[in-house]
Amino acid sequence: MRVQVRRVPRAAMAVAIVAVGAPLMLMSGSAGAAGPGPNTRVPVTSGIDVQHLNGAQSAGPATTYTEYALSFVLKPHTQLLFSEAQRSLGNRYLSVPQFAAEFGARSQYVHQLEQYLSQYGISNFTLYPNGLDLKAVGTTAEVDAAFGIQEVKYQLPAVPSRNGVRGSQAQEVYAPRGGTTLPERLAQTIVAILGLTNYAPWVSQSAHATTTPSTASSTPCIALTGLPNACNTPATFAANYGLTGLYKQGANGQGQTIGIVTLAALNQTAPAHFWNTVLHLPATGRTVQVQTVDGGPGAPSTTSGSGETNLDTEQSGALAPGANVRVYQAPNTTAGFVDAFMTAASQDIAGTVSSSWGESEALIRAFGAAGFISPGYQAAFDEVFAEMAVQGQSLFVATGDSGAYADNRTTGGEWNTLGIQAPSDSPFVTAAGGTTLPFSGTVTYTLGKGKGTDLKSAHVSVASQRAWGWDYLAKALSKTNGIPFPTVARKLVLGDTGGYSTFESTPLYQQDVPGVQRYSAVPYFTPTGTKTDATTLIGALYGLSHFSVVTTYSANPAPGVIQGSATGRAVPDVSTNADPLSGYLLYNPSAATGTYLQGDWGGTSFVAPQLNGAAAVINSSIGHRAGFWNPSIYAFASQPNSPFTPLDQSGATNDNWYYTGTPGSRYNPATGLGVPNLTRLAADFASSYR
Repeated sequence: MRVQVRRVPRAAMAVAIVAVGAPLMLMSGSAGAAGPGPNTRVPVTSGIDVQHLNGAQSAGPATTYTEYALSFVLKPHTQLLFSEAQRSLGNRYLSVPQFAAEFGARSQYVHQLEQYLSQYGISNFTLYPNGLDLKAVGTTAEVDAAFGIQEVKYQLPAVPSRNGVRGSQAQEVYAPRGGTTLPERLAQTIVAILGLTNYAPWVSQSAHATTTPSTASSTPCIALTGLPNACNTPATFAANYGLTGLYKQGANGQGQTIGIVTLAALNQTAPAHFWNTVLHLPATGRTVQVQTVDGGPGAPSTTSGSGETNLDTEQSGALAPGANVRVYQAPNTTAGFVDAFMTAASQDIAGTVSSSWGESEALIRAFGAAGFISPGYQAAFDEVFAEMAVQGQSLFVATGDSGAYADNRTTGGEWNTLGIQAPSDSPFVTAAGGTTLPFSGTVTYTLGKGKGTDLKSAHVSVASQRAWGWDYLAKALSKTNGIPFPTVARKLVLGDTGGYSTFESTPLYQQDVPGVQRYSAVPYFTPTGTKTDATTLIGALYGLSHFSVVTTYSANPAPGVIQGSATGRAVPDVSTNADPLSGYLLYNPSAATGTYLQGDWGGTSFVAPQLNGAAAVINSSIGHRAGFWNPSIYAFASQPNSPFTPLDQSGATNDNWYYTGTPGSRYNPATGLGVPNLTRLAADFASSYR
């Protein structure tokens, strides 16, 4: 077997040390050091707590689900994953075989797990090439016997639409009653067992401006009087963030492969139509390949989120027209999401990868309490993301579109406390945040059902690029139309998600960076009441009757700046335009309206794939993989000629509904290090290479 050796930029060598500052959950100790232990069965995962499920009715044993696709995420062989990687790397990235030899679970422990499962009839074992994920298939009876559980069907009731939030149809899910157990010698080698439920927690991070269309408009964009072109294209991104300089040097992603990890099916005609017919890009002979993971997500549809997959592919590929694209599409399940990343890592074909799906940490914690998510789930993501870093794969993940309140359900007016979302919270990804481009004009916005007095117009003005937060729109609509600010604000808590993780500690590359652990904020909202029962919108949508949400609050349209301190991984790392009011074109053949080419789309969903495409161009420019960006870009940002413009203005004109900049600081919890000059960034990557 030919082992490919790649040189690594000098700054990227900090990756190995970074991981020590951000330990992986449930990964302390060496799986390889623990020999066969006693046969005492110990808990591995918790089971469904029916008391936490709003309106759920047990429908009896899950006899109709005759086959389960299981994923056993295994602990790495070596205890100090990145420290050991540092010593073995020297000046090169690891290939997948090298990674598996250094860190994959030892074959004897994989064999012991297979032997145990085989006793109960579970079979069809497939070990990922990285040695970290064992796939298997079993029936309901086999799974119940092997893990000491009972797989049960649950009927979740339909949820009607409410306060502008789309409801959900009645659905049937399966999940284990009672926690899984395994012999101790096996339990200590496993990070997480996935596939015991088909519950789907993940949502895409795209946003569409629900403004009023003009009958006089002859473009696919909604006419926004005086506003900037909300039909922006990837060329706009390239011009705004300095990528055109690399195009002029002849770099266009040639020789690179872009990876898209997604949980909805691609409309396979969409990318070519967008590139060729809409953008008129010249043909480069590149390919778009779809890699189906765990059986795939089903047919393309609006409800499943195919628009997300389409835009990810369209945007990344348009920015790197010389690069091939590989779409890893998996079912929207806990196992599917992890396995899609495992596939991208184990193939190691894509030098740059992005994903625009996520969910709030608070909801993930609630799902865990209800038994729908394995307690080792966060560690499973960190493990595969760490592998990608060691292999030199750049990874970009959208932070979300709910401002500082990641579990906000905007039009319902309910949210939890300040928070961010996973998996962009991992210290081993580059978290992609969002900004608003400057403009001045009139917006007509639908505050209710879109009829009569629900349509409100106001003049809005954004003087310079700022953190994306629709506080500017809420204040204008409130003042112009005489509507109390809290009434408008509850409808418009949208913006780029930024803040601090309660799951992950502060990674080394963020420690002592001005603006990270001490921040400035503009507190628009003061909670005055919470509710924890099934009548809340989140409780209804997710079937959770124990999730506490803010339901009443006071809101100040002119908050002063306060100072605070925080610990934990801070997101985002870098930001570009994500506001739908200064947004982009999307071609989506799955659109329910039949209008497939639409403007006014935004969200951090655009930022992650755009950075993905830009990274492929950078790689083609410097002649090698830039690798995991974060250790390098935080070092570059401290230099006199930084490739980032920090958005450090302080106050209620540069915020994500809470966090704002601190003058003179390199980091803003609403926008990270700021906006990039990608040509200058490429030069920094090139000069740091050894």
